Amino acid sequence: MEYIKVTKENLEKEHICCAISNNKDVQVSSKKAWLADRFDDGLVFLKSVERGKCFIEYIPAEYAWIPIEADGYMYIDCLWVSGSFKGHGYSSDLLDACIEDSKEKGRKGLCILCADKKKPFLADPKFLKYKGFIVGDEADNGIQLWYFPFDKEADVPQFKECARHPHIEEKGYVLYYTSQCPFNAKYVPVLEQTAKEKGIPFRAVHIESTEEARNAPTPITNYALFYDGEYITNEQMNDKKFLKLVNG
Repeated sequence: MEYIKVTKENLEKEHICCAISNNKDVQVSSKKAWLADRFDDGLVFLKSVERGKCFIEYIPAEYAWIPIEADGYMYIDCLWVSGSFKGHGYSSDLLDACIEDSKEKGRKGLCILCADKKKPFLADPKFLKYKGFIVGDEADNGIQLWYFPFDKEADVPQFKECARHPHIEEKGYVLYYTSQCPFNAKYVPVLEQTAKEKGIPFRAVHIESTEEARNAPTPITNYALFYDGEYITNEQMNDKKFLKLVNG
């Protein structure tokens, strides 16, 4: 498999693996705009030359859009290999490339969000454990911060206090989200419209800066849905899934 690094210079012409429509699609334009602003922070997007979901995205942990204390580490935003790409060792290829690059840049190790059992849009704990990752911290909602230190003496990454106990005071459904995931550009407005039509109390909070993300009341900032103050899920929803949840 050949891989290519997406940069400012080739961003417009390269497809984004998690949203492979054309650049005029709101999902693609949203994701590419988010990426463009992150490259100066050291973000790396390495993907298959083939069209499809086979890529890794990572950034120095000091600039990661989640509330963690992991200075010196590299944070993996997403490692996604699916469909016909699965079962060929591409996940290992991408992770190995990230490790090599991170070591060359003098980082202490890698960290990534996960959970004890596989959850949607989070890393597979079986794969991480196989690769030598261990749990560094865990929030009250079961979301864990796993890490892979390059030196056994390296500090253990931790969640910030604001994320360790996910809770908000606001009643109704409240969704925190970022533009890191292209699907949000399509489906968040769908939920807003559905909630409005059905009279469901709903508010979407669009996190638009690194500072906001690093002080959010949830370990997952990409998509975190609360109801009456309590965290519910990080699983992205269309209108049918949302109504099933509300009426469940």
